Amino acid sequence: MLSLKVSVIGAGSWGTVLAQILDDNGHDVTLWVRDYAKAERIASSRCNTDYLPNLILAPTITITNNLETAIKRAEVLVFVVPSGVMKDLCKQVAALDSCSNKIILSCTKGFDTKLGMRMSQIISTYLPNAETIAVLSGPNLAGELAKRQPGATVIACGNLAIAKKLQSMFINNYFRPYISEDVDGVEICGCLKNTMALVSGMMSGMNFGENCQAALITRGLAEITRLGMKLGAQQDTFYGLAGIGDLVATCTSTQSRNRRAGEALAHGKTLKEIYSTTNMVIEGINTAEVVYALAEKQNVEMPIVTQLYLVLFKEKSVHEALEYLMSRKGKKE
Repeated sequence: MLSLKVSVIGAGSWGTVLAQILDDNGHDVTLWVRDYAKAERIASSRCNTDYLPNLILAPTITITNNLETAIKRAEVLVFVVPSGVMKDLCKQVAALDSCSNKIILSCTKGFDTKLGMRMSQIISTYLPNAETIAVLSGPNLAGELAKRQPGATVIACGNLAIAKKLQSMFINNYFRPYISEDVDGVEICGCLKNTMALVSGMMSGMNFGENCQAALITRGLAEITRLGMKLGAQQDTFYGLAGIGDLVATCTSTQSRNRRAGEALAHGKTLKEIYSTTNMVIEGINTAEVVYALAEKQNVEMPIVTQLYLVLFKEKSVHEALEYLMSRKGKKE
């Protein structure tokens, strides 16, 4: 594939790894860093020590704090910022460029909690003239891909030609994207799986075994699928990499920040205490509130999400929530 000018907007662990993948594939990569001092440190040391201290970035990756430079030079924009700041980013970008000739790929999983919108919905609202909007989601633990360990993902776009272009842009011997037209489904999977990772962590924190984890993943997938289909997603998407694949990875991996947060909750930590121990966003906490509201609005039964919501926001104990789930009336699978 011909070299493309690609700007990765957001320099957390995932954004940094995506910049590495694109550079490995020979593209002209710019990594935008929000904080000026941090951008200077990364540019001089070639290392994002806040997130991936063992990854040395190639000298061919341009590091910048200038958003206008990053936006205007790119053919493809890869948005990898926390869900809570996506709206503000889009507003800033809109003031700089209409993006009418640019492909925007969202790699952020989660909802804007105030708007109740997914990232592709926010981008299309605030950057309506963008050429094409696509999403990337799957079982992608940044720490593994930083070591160039094999992984796969899904790129979804309503325009299959663009999906194939993005697939070619990323694919190499350690990162394998598949393509889909189900933007809603792929994005919904990425949003909802973090809620189950929190519960998985709670179960681990209570010293429950693998039988319980298997039950959670299976019944959690059923809940996610029910809500997702109500919201317009295709059922098959939930049985692929973006669905069950990402759910397994985030529920079972000790690298999952949402799973670790769930363990901390089971050990009696408060949300404030949990947030004070990490510089990463724990998307599942805010997502639980949005998903609970969506389930109520759509009249979809989601007992696991409901109990998680009660633990996070209504002071129910983890023990009481898990006891309730196991004592519910028997039913057909």
